[in-house]
Amino acid sequence: MKNAVSWIFLLSVAVLFLNNCLNSKIHQEINQQSFISNLRKLYSSGDSSSWPKPLLDPEAKPYFSEIGHLPKMDFPADNQYSVDKANLGKILFFDPRLSVSNQIACASCHDPELGWCDNRKFSFGHDRQLGVRNAMSILNSGFAKPLFWDGRAESLEQQSQMPIEDKREMGEHIEIVAGKIAKIKGYEILFEKAFGNKTVTKDKIAKAIATFERTVRSSQSKFDQFIDGKREIYTDDEVMGLHLFRTKAQCINCHNSGYFSNNRFENIGTASLSLKDEDLGRYLITKKAEDVGKFRVPSLREVTRTQPWMHNGSFETLEEIIQFYNKGNPEPYAKRTTIHEGITLNSQKSEMLRLLELSDIEVAQLEAFLRTLTTKTERIIPPELPK
Repeated sequence: MKNAVSWIFLLSVAVLFLNNCLNSKIHQEINQQSFISNLRKLYSSGDSSSWPKPLLDPEAKPYFSEIGHLPKMDFPADNQYSVDKANLGKILFFDPRLSVSNQIACASCHDPELGWCDNRKFSFGHDRQLGVRNAMSILNSGFAKPLFWDGRAESLEQQSQMPIEDKREMGEHIEIVAGKIAKIKGYEILFEKAFGNKTVTKDKIAKAIATFERTVRSSQSKFDQFIDGKREIYTDDEVMGLHLFRTKAQCINCHNSGYFSNNRFENIGTASLSLKDEDLGRYLITKKAEDVGKFRVPSLREVTRTQPWMHNGSFETLEEIIQFYNKGNPEPYAKRTTIHEGITLNSQKSEMLRLLELSDIEVAQLEAFLRTLTTKTERIIPPELPK
């Protein structure tokens, strides 16, 4: 009899315990849904001033601007937009005669159907030479200042000439290119429409290509629609991913503004100093010790179309990148020092990189949000080249 009473008592306790656990789980789920519902309302309000306060490191605050829509494109005073100039720039962008072999065009490494890059770790150039860095997409490049991973070009006008003259890429001289284009009869009317006369110069070529590149920008993404009030277009995971992006994950330290980049250079510990794939980054341009291992903060718009990622194309999946930052990239000591041109250089990883302690669920939510920054691939028919 006593045993029966004992068993009944234990069973009652177990039932009570399980019931409490179930109720607790239900309450947690209700609280979570209420939290997400509130975030959904705030973020889709159309008023970013009502959003939760972003979690920023002190060094990020002076360069911070809230994420949102891409702004209106600004064209330089000495290279204002015109339809004819952009059209000429597009044709030049697709013309392989800008290269020494007459086989490589700007579009060879910046394919519109591949996110305006080529989805390779490193691109092939003249004589099948392999490049030393991943080809950055030209999507929204009109908002980037300066350009390239190391910032060696101050403008798109300057940038557009550099691949033409790079021996690994197109291998031609810009003056020779101008001479070649000037001999093509079909280009005369195009230059006259764009610039008022038929004369072909390297500056006109650069300005036309730069004008075209400024027209290559993202259309409205799922993110843009959500913050404009289409509240139900986001899943709960995407809402949480957006919130994590601005808070716990602290992506917004560097990836902010409507361009989703602060246009700065950061050291995230990927320079691989003293190894075969060593890359000193921004230092090679500035020669400043503090710039060793710093690379341009890329835009996250269209991120799922521009893989592989990083200056060395080392990441193939978004989860890999998120986990890289989640772990704070514990850079091995052996990769922090090198001797370059007789000078001892050290890599000083940004203090903004540290353990984030994101759960697997949070990593997945962050990835879900990042995918909403991508738009549909736009099919562009290559232009007919002048003869």
